Amino acid sequence: MDEAARTLRRQLRAQAKQLGDGESLHKPGAYEIKHLAEKLAYDQWHRLLFARYLLENNLLISPEHGVAVSLDDCEELAPSLKLKDAWAVAARFAAKELPEIFRADDPAGAVELAVNDRQPLIALVTGLAVEVFTASDSLGWCYQFWQAEKKDEVNAAGNKIGADELPAVTQLFTEDYMVNFLLDNTLGAWHAGKVLAARPDLAKTAASEAELRQAVALPGCPWTYLRFIQSADGAWAPAAGTFDGWPRNAKELKCLDPCMGSGHFVVAMFQRVVALRIAEEGLDEAEAVAAAVGENLFGLELDPRCTQIGAFNLALAAWRRVGHCVLPAMNVTCSGLAPNAKRADWLKLAGGDDRLERGMGRLYASFSDAPVLGSLINPRADEGDLVVAAFHELQPLLEKALTQETGDDTVHELAVTARGVARAAEILAGRFTLVATNVPYLGRGKQDDILQSFCERNHPDSAADLATCFVERSLDFCGESGTSALVTPQNWLFLKTYKQLRKSLLEDVEWNVVARLGSGAFATIGGEVVNVVLLVHSKVKPSSNFELTAIDASEPRNPEEKSSALLLGPTLRPSQAAQR
Repeated sequence: MDEAARTLRRQLRAQAKQLGDGESLHKPGAYEIKHLAEKLAYDQWHRLLFARYLLENNLLISPEHGVAVSLDDCEELAPSLKLKDAWAVAARFAAKELPEIFRADDPAGAVELAVNDRQPLIALVTGLAVEVFTASDSLGWCYQFWQAEKKDEVNAAGNKIGADELPAVTQLFTEDYMVNFLLDNTLGAWHAGKVLAARPDLAKTAASEAELRQAVALPGCPWTYLRFIQSADGAWAPAAGTFDGWPRNAKELKCLDPCMGSGHFVVAMFQRVVALRIAEEGLDEAEAVAAAVGENLFGLELDPRCTQIGAFNLALAAWRRVGHCVLPAMNVTCSGLAPNAKRADWLKLAGGDDRLERGMGRLYASFSDAPVLGSLINPRADEGDLVVAAFHELQPLLEKALTQETGDDTVHELAVTARGVARAAEILAGRFTLVATNVPYLGRGKQDDILQSFCERNHPDSAADLATCFVERSLDFCGESGTSALVTPQNWLFLKTYKQLRKSLLEDVEWNVVARLGSGAFATIGGEVVNVVLLVHSKVKPSSNFELTAIDASEPRNPEEKSSALLLGPTLRPSQAAQR
């Protein structure tokens, strides 16, 4: 090795340590690189995959010239850039466009794969049809597809599910109709409530739900699944309610997906919030896109590989609307990063400042098991609002640590991890208007000891399944009068195990919508029976006469028919007090 190669080797070993790799148990002096190899493999693949997406959408930009380039242009530029071929150029340009996904000083990005490893990847990405890269939902299927084999292996082995297995086992692409129904009957109902308040005549004279949807529609945002109900006096109102405790302006909405996956909910929220902000503030599209990305949207994801797809999905959605531009920093980050270091080394990053050292200590304690706990971590649980300011103050310190030339690769990688952990902590400690997600499904019997113990300790009423723990955690994320909109298994609505959970939720929060889908709701689940329900809860104490909206779409046997039942089926209005 020459000196450059030795330096890269040291940097990679420091990165491997931060990813959770350590000295080999079987060969003293040698290092395991399982996690590093996985990161490097997905980074290489994502550079190529994202480059093809950008190419097919005319969004691959030459950093030197600032214009979109084609694959032929990349081929022509390769010799001057001392790169092997067009795809090496395209991958480099894609990485530079996406600094939040591929950091410039990442040692894994400096590794060049051998030709016999690169060619099959290039063949994969070029073998996919153009339509894949122009479709609106194809990124959502990517990660589930690439994890399918591992998911089958893990399930067949029958072992407890821990940090390394959790992403593959719990990843499930949410059908479009589920996402649209939940968001149209939260964001859409809130918007419709304001329109009807301003136009009371519309509420009294409209002839149908379809007419009302057309009246409240915004350009590019038809609120297709928004449901209305008619009172005894003939006046119409959104079936889910009007969410009067929410902020009055779209600018103040904060929307989170705590189990973001590939960004399906985040992108769908983005499209709706952009339409709302254009309508309310008179922003042009580029201004509204930047404002929504920087101010309204938040995403957390356990798996760093999936986080990359989610962040790219949001960037791509923004650029498809307004062309390539520099976007504000995205509030999308990985909640599964852990401080894989000695506590004393971690605290040294505080530079001797007692207050900041306490903040770093809190991060260390909270995130030690982050790869298996992810968004279940609640920094507010013990210290409330005080903890948020402390995490915010850590960011400048960590940025400074990253710019210092210490010559110590381990310290640098530790600071990179700490910056990511602090970003995640700020969101995890935040309060949100709307929390929308498809919760991860994993029964207690399949959870490893760390996850099982955490759930039993922090969510005793819902600990029988990770999904129900996230029903509670999603409400924890909500601010005052905030709302959760979830896809969950439906068994907790009637099994004896969850009686106390149902009782407390019926007493303490409004159940705005319960839409039972039953089995067959997903088009792509093979060999699994997942009976699901769509739920909207608001963090508001229900009045004695509060009525929830219920829709039963369990009878139809496939997603298309269930989608139609959600849109056209009868709405029931049972008393929540009677349900209790």
